[in-house]
Amino acid sequence: MKKRINAIAFSVLLSMTCSAQVDTIKAKILDGGAQDAEKFYNNGIANFTNKNFKEALHAFNQSIALKPDFIKAYYNRGATKFELKDFKGAIEDLNKSIILDDDADADCFFIRGQARYAMEDKSGAEEDYTEAIKLKPGYAQVYYYRGGVRFENKDYNGAIEDYTQAIKLKPDYVYAYNDRGSAKKMLGDIDGAIEDYNKALSLNSDMPFAYNNLASAERAKGKYQDAIKDYSEAIKQKKDYYIAYNNRGSAKIDAGDYAGAIADFDKAIQLKSDYVNAFNNRAAAKYKLKDYKGSIDDCNRAIQLNSKYGLAYTNRGIAKEAMQDDTGACADWKMATELGVDIAQSYTEDCK
Repeated sequence: MKKRINAIAFSVLLSMTCSAQVDTIKAKILDGGAQDAEKFYNNGIANFTNKNFKEALHAFNQSIALKPDFIKAYYNRGATKFELKDFKGAIEDLNKSIILDDDADADCFFIRGQARYAMEDKSGAEEDYTEAIKLKPGYAQVYYYRGGVRFENKDYNGAIEDYTQAIKLKPDYVYAYNDRGSAKKMLGDIDGAIEDYNKALSLNSDMPFAYNNLASAERAKGKYQDAIKDYSEAIKQKKDYYIAYNNRGSAKIDAGDYAGAIADFDKAIQLKSDYVNAFNNRAAAKYKLKDYKGSIDDCNRAIQLNSKYGLAYTNRGIAKEAMQDDTGACADWKMATELGVDIAQSYTEDCK
């Protein structure tokens, strides 16, 4: 699943308010410098629209200094701070906007939820998304993002419910189909996952991550050639897609093409020199070709990169056993067992 926090259409949000006020500022004479406050506010909106975020922030600061209860200025300054990655400041401004406005609308809670998510406050983000949904039940985007939080919290059934609701409200919601497919895959519904990935790609075929996801589901079904084809399409669309190279290599191992697998793992490592999974997987392919020393070398490299990578200890033990280093093999399997690799424990049964 791919998260897209910065994909929010703030240009749309900026045309809204935190309550049912008219957003067009009309010239009028107000006491206490409020007229100037609105001029600064309009200047902030113009700068934000042109992506001049620092200038927008300065304008909103001046607007609020002149009119400390200016609800829309707090809201839009919060959106500006979000763009500047000042998530804490964004939350503070949105809090102020909500406190000042008894009728704060869904957008206030949605964007605050996005800021909380960016601060890794998943619980707070989910609370805000839920509040936004209460205020605006037809808000497809909020269902989608709440589904993402639930997915990350391993509440896959809850995620599927949210993605499904997002799709009902927006039938062409490509990302919701893709991510619902991933949730289904986590629950073992591979056929359902494949159906959702295909639907996403029928709506937008220019999505390398969706091809990668589809291929992984096909591989889980034992459709290795289909998987290789779709991994290849993902790579065609994204030349530096090292994850897809690694995954295609794994599918080639499944299909018995060990040399082809090594070539893919080589490419993945070329693109990402510290890619632990690719070193471990290349070790497995080398083992299949009886290159036991090369297999051990790759396992060593994986362990250097991550000393708690249990699978690499398991595979290194298997390669050591093939080289008749039973003592070294047992030591590696025992370490893998301590690191939680269940299958490694069965290998230790004959160890002294």
